[in-house]
This record gives sequence, C-alpha cells and structure tokens, in this order.
Amino acid sequence: MVAAVTVVVKIGTSSLTDAQSGSLRLSVLGPLVEVLTRLRGQGHSVILVSSGAVGVGCSRLGLRQRPTTIAEKQAVAAVGQGRLMRLYDDLFSALNQPIAQVLLTRSDLVERTRYVNANRTFAQLLQMGVIPIVNENDTVAVEELKFGDNDSLSALVASMVQAQWLILLTDVDKLYSADPNRDPAAEPIERVMRGIPLRVKAEVQGKSGWGTGGMATKLTAAQIATAAGVTVVITNGKRPEQIPAILAGEAIGTRFDPAPQPASARKRWIAYGLVPEGSLTLDAGAVRAVCEQGRSLLPAGVTAISGEFEAGAAVRLCDPSGQEVARGLVNYSAEELRRIKGKKTAEIPHILGYEGVDTAIHRDNLALLD
Repeated sequence: MVAAVTVVVKIGTSSLTDAQSGSLRLSVLGPLVEVLTRLRGQGHSVILVSSGAVGVGCSRLGLRQRPTTIAEKQAVAAVGQGRLMRLYDDLFSALNQPIAQVLLTRSDLVERTRYVNANRTFAQLLQMGVIPIVNENDTVAVEELKFGDNDSLSALVASMVQAQWLILLTDVDKLYSADPNRDPAAEPIERVMRGIPLRVKAEVQGKSGWGTGGMATKLTAAQIATAAGVTVVITNGKRPEQIPAILAGEAIGTRFDPAPQPASARKRWIAYGLVPEGSLTLDAGAVRAVCEQGRSLLPAGVTAISGEFEAGAAVRLCDPSGQEVARGLVNYSAEELRRIKGKKTAEIPHILGYEGVDTAIHRDNLALLD
C-alpha cells in the first residue's frame, strides 16, 4: 500500500465537457469521484481543482461559443459554478464523502495574510477528511489579478499545501515534443528530469474551445509545482482510474521530477504568488551575483527599469537579453531606481537626499526562477 500523501488533482474543461456542446461528461465525472473517494478512504489527503464552470454555464444558457468579455465570462461562470458543484455534491454524497467548495482569486495569494489564512483553511479541511473542490472565483476576479487558467491555480495550491503530487488530467495521454495531431514527427516525452533542457512546441490555447489552457499552461504549472518539491504528472483525463497506479510509481503519462531542495514557502510566494508590477534589467555581473552567488541585487547592477511601482512591490529581474531569471521585492520605487541605477552604494544618499538601504533587492526577498 502506498504511504499517505497529499495529492492535488486538476481536471480540465476538455476532459470534463463535450467539445461541441460544453455539457458535462458523466462518464468521466463518475469514475473520477470514485477514485478520489477511494484515495481519501486510504488515508491520502485529496484536493480537486476543477474547471468547467464556464463551459457548463454556456451549455445551460444555450451559448455556442465561449464568451469574450469579462462581464459575460463572470455571468456565465456564476450560472455554471452552481450546477457543477451540485453535481459534484450529488456524486460524492452517494459515496458518503464530504466535500467543500473553495473559490480563490489571485488576491488571496498576493496578500500574505490571506495566503496564510487560505493555507490554514485547506489544512483544516483535509484534517477533517473533506475533499476541497477548488476553482477560480471568476464572478469577482478582475483581469489584472486573474490566475488565467486552472493549471497555474492547481500548481499554486499544490505549492501552498506542500503536496507531494500534482496530477494534471487533460485530453492527451502525455506531453509530446509537438502537437501529435499536426506534426507526425512529434515524439512522446515520458519523464522530465531536473537540469535537462526541455524543448517542445506547446500551444497556449486548448483545442476544445471551452477551456482557457493549452499545453503551455501545463508546462508553466509544472515549473511552479516542481520548484516547490511537488512531483507533477500530465495524463489522460478520461482515465482517472489510473491515478492510484501513478501514485504507486507506474510510468503513466509524463512525469516531472521535483526540485531536490525546494525553495522556502516565502520564496515560492514571491516567485509565483505575487503579480509583478514592473521589470528590472540587470547587467551580466549582477545576473551572476544573484543567480550563481546568492547575493543581493545592488543598484549598480541595474541597467533599465520598466513599469511604475512603489517600494515593496514585486518585480521581474531580467538578464541583458530580456530573459526573466528571478523575482523580488524592491526597496525603492521605480522613480527612485531610475535615479540610482548603475550608481555605487556610496552615491545613493547624495542622489536621493536621504540615507537609503544599500540593496535594490535584498537576497531574503529574492527568488530565482527555473
């Protein structure tokens, strides 16, 4: 028997709903509910991140395509979410498994106090034997603070609760080097190991027309989760009965190995929980100091600033080519950084007119990206 673990399962719209009508597939939902209930009965902690609210809402309202405006999406999601949760409640109740609806917005992860509170709520629900069913709170989320897709949401939840597994159920059996429906030379990828470059052609938009995520969003989710020490598997959503075999170690789908030394919860929050408000471009020396030597970022190493932000904001750190290498919390506003970029620490008081801190971003507030 597999030792008890915490597993987050994300099922996508393409697996849950019919591609033409957007109506729910009971042939997938039934087995999924049975498997998750059985896992809970075996002592595992289980969280389900479920897409499908917009697709179900479109079906209920007779819409033939996904809405495009924020107001339309929020209204349709409100219609579909109730129907989706009622169905889950009926199915899980038939097996005497309690569930809870958890709706999150990006704001719940951006603000540290709310992040910690959400984590405590998950911990309490799991301790009580409940299976939380998570979705983005589409009816109130604003575009600037949306997760954008439930793949990223599931990865952030897995990171938050320190899960051992994140299983992404989708409409393909595994990751391929390219879309196998378009490229006959596409090769299946069974395992992605740390430190080995991954080269794939991945679409951003899913093929069903009702969902928001393609394979690219799943790769982003894998990056977020593995950095937190979570093993990620991409596999076929129409075969949820394979989940126990995956947890037992069988080579099913595509497996992403976790980081052997995951970053601290605070660093993960900085790297993936916050929404960057701007970008700093670093010179080559600063990139080496930050990425290879674990040092703080000094104003002397900053060559350009993009965006408008205040001190304490989250920003991207980019190398001279524009590639993002890290994220951090700045000690100065964008206006102040533009005045002191490229300058030595001793010059800062004379330029700003007050005694500021030596660092643009202290290493304790800096998180590297894979």
